Amino acid sequence: MVTDASTTVPAKSGLPPWARKAIWAGVIAVALVVAYFILAAFLPRWWAQSVGSLSSGSFSRGITWGLLYGVVCTGVPLLLFYFAWRSRHRAHARIWVISLLVLGVVVAIPNLLTLTVVLGNSSAAHAGERTLDVDAPGFRGASLWGAIIGTLLFAAAVFLHVRYRKRGAEVAKLRGDLHQREPQSSGESPAPEM
Repeated sequence: MVTDASTTVPAKSGLPPWARKAIWAGVIAVALVVAYFILAAFLPRWWAQSVGSLSSGSFSRGITWGLLYGVVCTGVPLLLFYFAWRSRHRAHARIWVISLLVLGVVVAIPNLLTLTVVLGNSSAAHAGERTLDVDAPGFRGASLWGAIIGTLLFAAAVFLHVRYRKRGAEVAKLRGDLHQREPQSSGESPAPEM
């Protein structure tokens, strides 16, 4: 029996695929932990200073910006997540769903940053709270009320959307029933309308 050397596949040397994947997963996990600790020390202070510069120490500006961020950065991500949920079973929708989810998270970042300041226990979070108290008074409370309003607006939009789709299905069903009741032969005439 003659074997051709060009058809034999050389054996791969090195680690098996599962080991390479495990090493990559470990490297990514370590990188994420390091990034978390770096960002946890930086982001709350930076966010509080950014909001403080927008508000300039004004109570009315702090409330306005808090309401704006609360409503937009809660209602819009919830709508994006809802549309991603509704689109999940459509053909070729994977990229669309992932895009909606990523966009929703990006739009929600200001609220998440505010939460890191309010709920955080680090020194950066406490420094951010002091900065918000002085430079953006009323922002945290207004942001909470804005989030509540954004959630209520989202619930109303979903209710109206579901109701609209339900009525559309009822109208389509009634039209189908009406077409079935129409006379089939050309010699028959429909009943006169009153």
